Amino acid sequence: MDEQSHAVAMKEMDAAADEAAEVLKVLSNPARLRLLCALLPGELCVSELEESLGASQSYVSGQLARMRAEGLVTCDRDGRIIRYRIADRRIAPILERLYEVFCPKPEAV
Repeated sequence: MDEQSHAVAMKEMDAAADEAAEVLKVLSNPARLRLLCALLPGELCVSELEESLGASQSYVSGQLARMRAEGLVTCDRDGRIIRYRIADRRIAPILERLYEVFCPKPEAV
């Protein structure tokens, strides 16, 4: 690899690392992580997410707004109901792997 190609590859790697770090910052909040895990099977409305998290509507909405701004979730409005879903397909395998590592199934007796 010549010097110019190496420099281009390093810039691309730096950009990818920066992007990954931003996603990991969002995932580092336990409430956001739990919200994303709740959304993994499919769409949910805010009231369903409130119940899942045991948190207030304003807190859940605030976390969802942050994740929308980061491009991790998106929503559709149906009248007064807003349904959220994971927007970034790269998130699902990360969440699944985290679940495997941190939420192991009980050992069979």
